[in-house]
Amino acid sequence: MVYFGLDAEEYDRNYSDKDLLTRISKYFGKYKKSMMIVIIITALSSMVSGSIPFLTSRVISLLELESNLSTLILVILSIFLLNFLGYIFNFINQIYTARVVNKVVYDLREDVNQNVLMQDMSFFDKYPTGKIVSRINSDTQSFGEMSNIFMQAAASLFAIIVIFIPLLSINLKLSGIFSLMIPVIFVFTLSFRKIARKKALQGQRILATVNAFVQETMAGIQIAKTFRQEDKLYSKFKKVNKQSYIINRNRAYYLNLMFPGLNMIQGITLTLVTYFGGTFILGGTNSGADIVLFTTSLASLFFPFFSIASFWPQFQTGMAAVERSFTLIDSTPLVVQENDIKIEKLKGKIQIKDLNFYYQSEKPIFKNFNLDINPGESVAIVGHTGAGKSSLARLLLRFYNFQSGDIIVDDNNIRKVNLESYRKKVGFIPQTAFLWADTLENNVRYGSENKTREEILWALDQAGGKDWIDALPKGIETDIRERGKLLSMGQRQLVVFARVLLQNPSILILDEATASVDPFTETKIVEATEKLMEGRTSIIIAHRLRTVRHVDRIIVLDHGQIVEEGNHDNLMEKNGYYAKLYQTYFMHQSYEFIDKIKTTK
Repeated sequence: MVYFGLDAEEYDRNYSDKDLLTRISKYFGKYKKSMMIVIIITALSSMVSGSIPFLTSRVISLLELESNLSTLILVILSIFLLNFLGYIFNFINQIYTARVVNKVVYDLREDVNQNVLMQDMSFFDKYPTGKIVSRINSDTQSFGEMSNIFMQAAASLFAIIVIFIPLLSINLKLSGIFSLMIPVIFVFTLSFRKIARKKALQGQRILATVNAFVQETMAGIQIAKTFRQEDKLYSKFKKVNKQSYIINRNRAYYLNLMFPGLNMIQGITLTLVTYFGGTFILGGTNSGADIVLFTTSLASLFFPFFSIASFWPQFQTGMAAVERSFTLIDSTPLVVQENDIKIEKLKGKIQIKDLNFYYQSEKPIFKNFNLDINPGESVAIVGHTGAGKSSLARLLLRFYNFQSGDIIVDDNNIRKVNLESYRKKVGFIPQTAFLWADTLENNVRYGSENKTREEILWALDQAGGKDWIDALPKGIETDIRERGKLLSMGQRQLVVFARVLLQNPSILILDEATASVDPFTETKIVEATEKLMEGRTSIIIAHRLRTVRHVDRIIVLDHGQIVEEGNHDNLMEKNGYYAKLYQTYFMHQSYEFIDKIKTTK
């Protein structure tokens, strides 16, 4: 069976354990004081816990020599106090461990998220959102769980030392037998390392695949219901979920082989110790009490060994998770600025010279493309689907890195400008209006945080009027929910128009929505578009007849090349590419066309 989603993604890298542990230690190194407290408390807790069996043994020996009730009570109280002290130490240890681990997970998640936000759009085109979300959330959480278990393993290691050292004083030969088994235990557990990492990575990838599928399903649930595809989606989910089940089941089967093997090693060790201990009793070397204490302590000693061994699968899962997190941190964006020229003001002059761009090398979008746009000029870009209209808008915003050529805005090459200052001067309205799960007010203010409510209301009024806001439950303070679900499609577009009006850009790039709205809202959108275009350089990816009729110039694209340019009337007179495009896409929007249809009926 072939499992999709389990192959390494393009941005996966291979890190050695040494590299990973070095980087992890830097995160923990930020909290040296808390780590020192954890280490000291862990050592004290282990010493207290490890001393109790030996104290109990010595008490029994003492009582055999001197039967004294007061001595017995005193010793019992001492054992109780030691147990209580161990509880206090363990409680403090848990608090500080949780504090350190959660801080480290917090820092790691911040670093991953920050670097993802710094990527250019080509990164998000390649990789499903669900998988990226899985790395930011699930993988960092898995690393946190591994870190917690690591702290427990460290405590177990202290316990091993505390218990083992006194065993040496009972019988060196018996201690030697146990010492010979220690390398066997570690070799046995280490033999699972590579396959455990591989299984852990597969588990993380299939989890990311499930997350991506569920996220896509929820995003498209309305379309799925419209086309009655719920059963088909459920069937697909069952396949993905079954793959997840098989991968995780096989991982559990393999990793669980380790514990029966460790039990066998424990059984062999205890058998050998019991046999040789018996011979020492018969030979008078040790008393029966000593050998019973040794075997009892040895059984206790195996518990921390098993804790460390059980930590190994989680350790590999955590290492696989942090490796996936580090790959996102180490991903570098393709859009890299050659300088940091701050843009304070723009006139809006745009020059595109010998531009070459492709998303994939075998499919060029623009080849030696040239275009000049004057300050304050309004330009409509038209063409068939795939002509390069939206790609041109994205390149002007520097969302993508173009392979060669230059885009110059007011004599500044956009490869060399400070992108934050540049994008503040460029207003972009995408084809699909995107709104955040926040209040209407904050959605309009987005990107212009210093604006007042009065300015926001003004922008809404300019973008088609604000009367409709009164119908919302809390007016401008209404939470419009995820993607603005509380608003109609037309209202969402008007909110985005208001957002850009508030930004007051020098250059406007508008990718007109293709979705139809009611005539009243359509009129408001057109009026808002005209207001936005006033006094600024405007580039419109046009889908509306009224837009193309009122711009200064129309650029007709075909396969990334300008095939015609001029105003509407001139291009119609030529009866060329634009005229055919008009008859296909725009003519049905004209009143003349509607009247013609009526008269033919």
